[in-house]
Amino acid sequence: MSEVQSPTLQPSNAASASPPGEVQSGLEGVVAFATEIAEPDKAGGALRYRGVDIESLVGAVPFEHVWGLLVDDRFRPGLPPAEPHVLTVRSGDHRVDVQSALAMLAPEWGFGQLIDISDDEARDNLARASVMALSFVAQSARGSGQPPVPQETVDRGRTIPERFLIRWRGEADPAHVKAIDAYWISAAEHGMNASTFTARVVASTASDPVSAVVAAIGALKGPLHGGAPGPVLAMLDAIGAPERAASWIAAELAAGRRIMGMGHRVYRVRDPRAAVLERAVERLRAAGLRSDRLDLARAVEAVAVASLGERRPERRLAANVEFYTAVILDAIGLPQELFSPTFAVARVAGWLAHIDEQARAGRLIRPSSRYVGPMPETPAAA
Repeated sequence: MSEVQSPTLQPSNAASASPPGEVQSGLEGVVAFATEIAEPDKAGGALRYRGVDIESLVGAVPFEHVWGLLVDDRFRPGLPPAEPHVLTVRSGDHRVDVQSALAMLAPEWGFGQLIDISDDEARDNLARASVMALSFVAQSARGSGQPPVPQETVDRGRTIPERFLIRWRGEADPAHVKAIDAYWISAAEHGMNASTFTARVVASTASDPVSAVVAAIGALKGPLHGGAPGPVLAMLDAIGAPERAASWIAAELAAGRRIMGMGHRVYRVRDPRAAVLERAVERLRAAGLRSDRLDLARAVEAVAVASLGERRPERRLAANVEFYTAVILDAIGLPQELFSPTFAVARVAGWLAHIDEQARAGRLIRPSSRYVGPMPETPAAA
């Protein structure tokens, strides 16, 4: 694991957007970290991992190498094969709670703190944390009533997405492998979002990586962070056909409701990940997938952009990553209740990179607050 040498990784208040003592609601504009991991470009509509644009990664570099780029700062396979021990935790319904399962198994796997250990030990801990999440979600997609796929069958997979699909279905359609690979690469990291910030806070206490990942998943469960792909599908189903998009969106806007999958707190232009995933769905269709949702999604996006632009010309709202995430995950047959866990499988890569970076910084995150409650009464003068 490459050693971070740059002194700029030390936390700094110098670039804070607010004067000392001023409360900045939601930490908007507050710079809490310097990082070498990712750079979402607000104005240009680009996303770069350690300086490499994701547009040049998808289709050219497999997910496990992108994992290595994020966590190791090197293009190399980053993840070992899944271990069958993970699959002993099962739920009574279709879905495994990945957060709870990771929390339960972490002590059994001997995860320790990321301080006072070698780089190789730290990297092994990070890789195993990713493997645990991958295996849980794949078995969950398979269903609690289905026996696990034999490990020797899973081992036939040459890439991590291929192994994931084999553990889920017992086989891996090459077109679906490419689709999962594109999705995971586009979702692997995205700067200082709520779940990544949570992971860094836990890592700053010198806790273990799985505890930090479990905390990050807790943040991801919130409907304001990572929860919109399902509602996007519900919207597309409600519209039904491209020719109904204009009237449906007009009615939603007149009622004051949000158009799901549109707008992003970071980007002021179209989310670059939306473009990556739209092309991935197009490749699925070229490979023989029969689906009308891509044409419908494109029509809805065009109408939504135009309608929102008329109402809010001062701020352009365009498609975000969740808009085409819904289309691609539905196209490969993933159950909607597993959209967020599958997103977490990808984002674990970014979380672990930040956990490692924070551990190397060695500084406890302890922001200040300003008390605005009641004060003790001053006794009246005699």
